[in-house]
Amino acid sequence: MSSQETAPSPSLETKSSEATLASDADSVSVASPDLADFERLQRRLIVSTLLVSAIAVPATALIYDLHIASSLLVGGLAGAFYLRLLARSVGKLGNGSKKVGKLQLLVPVVLVMAGARLPQLELLPALLGFLLYKPAVIFQALTDR
Repeated sequence: MSSQETAPSPSLETKSSEATLASDADSVSVASPDLADFERLQRRLIVSTLLVSAIAVPATALIYDLHIASSLLVGGLAGAFYLRLLARSVGKLGNGSKKVGKLQLLVPVVLVMAGARLPQLELLPALLGFLLYKPAVIFQALTDR
């Protein structure tokens, strides 16, 4: 037997792999604009949450005191972290996952437990800070129209 008879034709392998790459590129290009829009929305929501927190914390420090403002800041950061975990969980939905994960639900639970156990953290301002992501979501919904 000669080596030409047993070796597969390289042109057939190359053509089939090129077709596979082309079909993969087509499926990526279809999903890519939606994915890019989703990632932009994620960034905008997190940045707006941090901006709302950056406005609310100094205002709280001026009206009340630094202790309450620091609790509000911790809550605002927890809200931004919650939003990031939720966005990551929603982003995984198309990749074989059929439901949203529950990890982000631990963020408010840990915040309440920390507020109950740590004397440096006021519970009500921390919870209000956590909810600062809501005005950012409403603002984004109004500006996307």
